Amino acid sequence: MIEIIEPIKRISASIEVPGDKSISHRAFIISSLAKGKSLIKGSSVCADVKSTMNVLGKLGVKFTENSEGIVVESPGINNFNKSDDTLYAGNSGTTVRLLTGILAGLPFDTMITGDESLVKRPMKRIIEPLTEMGANIESEHGYLPLKITGTALRPVSYTLKIASAQVKSCVLLAGINAEGKTSVTEPSSTRDHTERMLPQFGITVEKKGLTTSVTGPQCAEPADITVPGDISSAAFFLAAALILQNSKITVSNAGLNPGRTGFIEIMRKMGANISISDKTSACNEPAGSITALSSRLEGTDIGGRLIPASIDELPVIAVVATQAEGMTIIRDAEELRVKETDRIEAVAENLRAMCADVEVTEDGLIIHGKQQLKGAVLESYGDHRIAMAFSIAGLVASGKTVIKDAECVNISFPGFFSFLRKLTNE
Repeated sequence: MIEIIEPIKRISASIEVPGDKSISHRAFIISSLAKGKSLIKGSSVCADVKSTMNVLGKLGVKFTENSEGIVVESPGINNFNKSDDTLYAGNSGTTVRLLTGILAGLPFDTMITGDESLVKRPMKRIIEPLTEMGANIESEHGYLPLKITGTALRPVSYTLKIASAQVKSCVLLAGINAEGKTSVTEPSSTRDHTERMLPQFGITVEKKGLTTSVTGPQCAEPADITVPGDISSAAFFLAAALILQNSKITVSNAGLNPGRTGFIEIMRKMGANISISDKTSACNEPAGSITALSSRLEGTDIGGRLIPASIDELPVIAVVATQAEGMTIIRDAEELRVKETDRIEAVAENLRAMCADVEVTEDGLIIHGKQQLKGAVLESYGDHRIAMAFSIAGLVASGKTVIKDAECVNISFPGFFSFLRKLTNE
């Protein structure tokens, strides 16, 4: 399907966004390790999270929705069913990478694969540490499908080659089922949703500097938790307020995990009027209200530790950079090339289609501002973040912007375009 975005003059609203996708994945996975019933409130119901639930369902976990949230009824990790079917993770890299850590230590064989996008994304990054733990995983040259021959795992002390919360989580989840202490050391801090979630279900986690450890085997216990709003989803609307005149957006109950607030830090670096209030916590995660006001922005240099803290927001940050005075450099972001699409090339192609001045580098982009964007017919490349980022670009462009294959937003934010239309029509 296509979506047509018309330019608007201003935007003003107080909103809540759907539950955090990353936290929702972990809530369903970790609650499923526990025998009994858990209640997950406020979770995302996007396609990626449903992929995790579908895979867990094949292992014998039941999900029931009620007025409070979603009840997870699990036989527990030691009683998971062997699935005769190939497990299908759809577009969700989180589903494959986290669950492979669990499946590798179970006493049966499993096949897992994904859609045409996911089979192009690298899995060697999880195969290597799991192999060090004794796992037996066969792959297509480091890509899906994976054939996992379950076996008893041994503990490992592993240093990540790249800053990746998914790889870290994979190894820690595998370590829960291994005999002894498993440690993961990161090159730089990443989102720590798994480490925050595990104690909520009775799993002890040790943290020292950039090293996180679990000592197995440990048994998870059922729990009731509430998922905060997704800061990555909030970023699109906050960005709109910053680059439109006379605008204000407040997003309440947004997750503020320190490994996810790079967008806020970068916007402030560019001169944004963006503030946080009503701080609270949900399932051991900091949360609060984020308010963004129209701002005069200046180009900046974005790299280093800010990249893993803003990796999902970089496409919309690139859009914001076109409305900033001067040059913005995004570097150290080569991980964008192995997302749902090559996001560096996708962002550059769409910005050029809108008559922006942008250069591609090996690990990022150079964006020259300030520029008047022009409406254009744009490819989403089947990538939800690209579709949503350029919907925001369309709000400040002259003329209509058409987003092709716009249904891909369902991967992380079902109803995004209805939500956006409601805001822009108010």
